[in-house]
Amino acid sequence: MSSDLDELDYLRRVELLARDLVEHAFGEDRLSYSPDLDDANPLQRAINELARTLRHYHFDGDGCVDERPLYRIAGAGLIGPDSNSYAELCGRLGVEARAEGWALWHTWNNQHQPHTLVTTCIATTEGLLENWARGIGVLPTKPDRSQLVAVVREWTGPVVLSPGYARETGLAGQ
Repeated sequence: MSSDLDELDYLRRVELLARDLVEHAFGEDRLSYSPDLDDANPLQRAINELARTLRHYHFDGDGCVDERPLYRIAGAGLIGPDSNSYAELCGRLGVEARAEGWALWHTWNNQHQPHTLVTTCIATTEGLLENWARGIGVLPTKPDRSQLVAVVREWTGPVVLSPGYARETGLAGQ
């Protein structure tokens, strides 16, 4: 193992090893995500607890090492200059085009009306999308005010639905 791993890389490595362990245990019929049976041995109990605890691939803003609360969103997307309609979409969102692009989070206000948050949380959104592509329904931490650029009524722009929201609304698989 490389000694120059930062904290996040170390957490990712530990998580990948834990996922390997859980996968091998599942393949040998030694894993249950349910409560342990009375006759489970200590190793089976530990593996089952690990499987139930294992959450997702780590990314900045995933809430694991950050004290901010998780933020409920229905979906997210990224827009950037590599898209043909980037300038037009920025105009509809009321933001200036920028080289890094923007992260779009689809959420609601206090009256449950849909809104699109335009944020600078690019790495967080990439982490969300990576997890969601694997069916892992994680949520980001609440963005800092300095990361919010605009709040637009309705949901605008490209979106990938979070697995949890898709299940809740019956849109899973669409």
